[in-house]
Amino acid sequence: MNLKRKVEIAVISDVHLGTFGCHAKQLLTYLNSIEPKKLILNGDIIDIWQFKKRYFPKSHLSVIKKIMDFAANGTEVIYITGNHDEMLRKFADTEIGNISIVNKVVLELDGKRAWFFHGDVFDISIQNAKWLAKLGGWGYDLLILINRFVNWCLEKMGKERYSLSKKIKNGVKGAVKYINDFENVATDLAIENGYDYVVCGHIHQPKMLVKENKYGKTTYLNSGDWVENFTALEYQFKRWKIYNYSKDKLSPFFADEELKDMDIKDLIAAITIVEQPKKKKKLD
Repeated sequence: MNLKRKVEIAVISDVHLGTFGCHAKQLLTYLNSIEPKKLILNGDIIDIWQFKKRYFPKSHLSVIKKIMDFAANGTEVIYITGNHDEMLRKFADTEIGNISIVNKVVLELDGKRAWFFHGDVFDISIQNAKWLAKLGGWGYDLLILINRFVNWCLEKMGKERYSLSKKIKNGVKGAVKYINDFENVATDLAIENGYDYVVCGHIHQPKMLVKENKYGKTTYLNSGDWVENFTALEYQFKRWKIYNYSKDKLSPFFADEELKDMDIKDLIAAITIVEQPKKKKKLD
């Protein structure tokens, strides 16, 4: 009996594999619960900025292996590059088996056009002061570590989890303004270019809203993250929804026993089996 949910498109972003803040086990439970036709990885899946810390536990490797298993079993995997995995941008428009690497992509969904990209192109701090952005990333990582300890204590006391970084973001006017500006720029550009949907990540704020101006309207979607919110986007039956692990969590029997004990040697062996990369032909 196949208990996995069939999903036309699943979108995840801002997983940050290789950092202490990444909740890979929860993500793996989610990925094991679905059967998507397309899986869109909308940036910052692997945190190459923080890779020098040499922190990459088995659960993080298991997420990569699960994504590869999707591709091997017929799921089209589209990896959209972000700022934390920008090193992959040199491989844009490359295909490896069922996995394609792109900087952005436009898909037609039931007669409507959907524009997918990570979103760091709007971030001035990333474009003009990368070292400052990395410094902020390290501070964020420390905050997440503290938050994990706080939540461990809360769970022991039988209380709900608490997000320190979300509380700080919501309480700082500058952060709220940045998020609003990000959404406004994304939707204005989408309307200007005739896109019905604009799908981003980057700001770790899951959201779905309709934005309208005098030139038209579009639906803004953000897949959130797997550091604080544990969210994804799903498209099925001509509709989008935000999946929230805390609210929509499925039973732990979806854990994949084969992936549980995998180590780095197993992952490397699996990677070397895939087809050689080939360049897409660009259309004029």
